[in-house]
Amino acid sequence: MSENVADELIYPLTFDPVFKDYPWGGRNLETKLGRKIPEGVVAESWDIAAHPNGSSVVNAGPLKGKTLPEVQALLGEALVGERNRRALEMGKFPLLIKILDANRWLSIQVHPDDAYAMAHEGEPGKTEMWVVLHAEPGAELIYGFAPGMTREKYAAVIGTEASVEGLHRVPVKPGDVIFVPAGTIHALGPGIMVAEIQQNSDTTYRIWDWGRPRPLHLEKALDVLNFEQIAPEPATPEVLVDEEGLRVERLARCPYFETERITLPAGHAFYGLCDGSTFEIWAVLQGRATIDSHAEPVTLKAVEWALLPAALGEFQIRAEEDAVLLRVMTPEESPHA
Repeated sequence: MSENVADELIYPLTFDPVFKDYPWGGRNLETKLGRKIPEGVVAESWDIAAHPNGSSVVNAGPLKGKTLPEVQALLGEALVGERNRRALEMGKFPLLIKILDANRWLSIQVHPDDAYAMAHEGEPGKTEMWVVLHAEPGAELIYGFAPGMTREKYAAVIGTEASVEGLHRVPVKPGDVIFVPAGTIHALGPGIMVAEIQQNSDTTYRIWDWGRPRPLHLEKALDVLNFEQIAPEPATPEVLVDEEGLRVERLARCPYFETERITLPAGHAFYGLCDGSTFEIWAVLQGRATIDSHAEPVTLKAVEWALLPAALGEFQIRAEEDAVLLRVMTPEESPHA
């Protein structure tokens, strides 16, 4: 931790989110998660965000009222960790955490990789993952191409209603994990709510928007689409620990983030250490849990998040009730190092 960062500024950070009113949203953030949200359609909640299009604000403790970019400027490496020095130099927090409430089809879309996005948009690309929080019976999403699709076939129909054909559809249920690397054609379908972990980017190339009057980005989409991604399936979690009182599954690991799902019965705890290498982001997906550290305890219920600074030191997560949690970190091979 830098010498000029006071101990009292290093504590688990919670935030007021930024809400987005895209046309495919609804009211499930209120009705299913119990959140206080603005009137009208709410599609996304940017829960931990530091982007020009929306930055979340600390809602407790000595840093209350500061945006995440302001906190990063103040704390520096003590917040993001050694693995994210390049992100610090760029003045950009590495990740963006959202909840999406799909009540209608999202646009069929694709995100570019870092090289293309930096060259054309001036920001990083967008690899992301979803953890399904809620899915109505029969809910499905678009994820990759169906067998037989080629670049030539798709180029002939892109931007038309026929863009919907030849795509791979996947039925989903709560708990499913979908990893969406840059270049993947995808769209969430109606009746799905997901937690999204992604690179800190807001670049999306729309291919088809179901007739809604929003711009499409067909040439750029064709530049970045991965036509080798044929019929991908939801991720299979890798069990790292399975013992009485603790189950740890790795849901995804890529150069940008590593995500684990941790199941804690009531009364049990997970012991961790923020040793200066990376921040950690924790969420409670089910139940209730308290984060204990040298600072004031922070209790989270479903679905709430906390950002643990890299310099926090030892901490533990105590399950007040049977709890399912997410843990997000930046890996050793982070491109932000």
